[in-house]
Amino acid sequence: MDKSITNTGPARAAYLGGLGIAIGGAVLFSTKAIVAKLLYRYQLDAVTVLAFRMLFSLPVFAAVAVWKMRAGAPLSAADRWRLIGLGLVGYYLSSFLDFLGLQYITVGLERLILFLTPTFVLLISSTLLKQHISGRQWLALLTSYCGIVLVFVHDLGDGGDNVALGATLVLGSAAAYAVYLLLSGEMVRRLGALRLVSYAMCVSSVACIAQFLVLRPASALAQPMAVYGLSLLNGIFCTVMPVFMTMAAVERIGAGAASQAGMIGPVSTLFLGALLLGESVTSWQLAGTALVMAGIYLLSKSKK
Repeated sequence: MDKSITNTGPARAAYLGGLGIAIGGAVLFSTKAIVAKLLYRYQLDAVTVLAFRMLFSLPVFAAVAVWKMRAGAPLSAADRWRLIGLGLVGYYLSSFLDFLGLQYITVGLERLILFLTPTFVLLISSTLLKQHISGRQWLALLTSYCGIVLVFVHDLGDGGDNVALGATLVLGSAAAYAVYLLLSGEMVRRLGALRLVSYAMCVSSVACIAQFLVLRPASALAQPMAVYGLSLLNGIFCTVMPVFMTMAAVERIGAGAASQAGMIGPVSTLFLGALLLGESVTSWQLAGTALVMAGIYLLSKSKK
């Protein structure tokens, strides 16, 4: 019997398993916005929500960082400074701007704006690194941003200036993460994704917790049990698990397929927002979501 035929079943099962992991990771990561909105109902602000999130996720990332530190070669002084910078830009600044923006906009709009990160990477590469943008890539950019404009204009009628402020903050978050992706490329190849992410997340966690201790009184640590429960959910299930699930999916099915599976994120956020937060799902939002996803899909298929 042909060996390629006998291997088809296990190979397909492995691929579908990796695809399932990628989809699960995307949905869990998108749920972060839902949990943040629920925490805001307890009169918390972005500084406090972010600090509690990192308090619960830090022990896991610290354990992984220690493990990778023992297994890998020591970091040079230059690499240590680069990691501090990457952690502050990619996970502290990006997360802080995201959580600030979530106070003013719907989770559906927030997820769509964050989904534009690949387009920011492309625009920054074109502007600063002078890389050529093909016609197909321009079409992808135009399609994605048309989708954002549709949802933004729809939400602007409900929230006015607050929506504009929130969207601007989340745009800043997407731009900060795009800078992180561009600057981390060389270090990922040299150190490995797991080591880099664990180190960067430790830096971000320390920054978020230090910010809370400086800006808020210690009494703000005393919260209802529901806040601790939601923060645990935010830190472990919406932060730690998606990171490791995405890495596992990339290892099994490749970065391209894992990235395309992540397109479920905006859709899941839209419907979870309706189910858990009572946010409306309109034809404008569905059309905008479809355009953004189509644009990102075109971008993922375009030739560099």
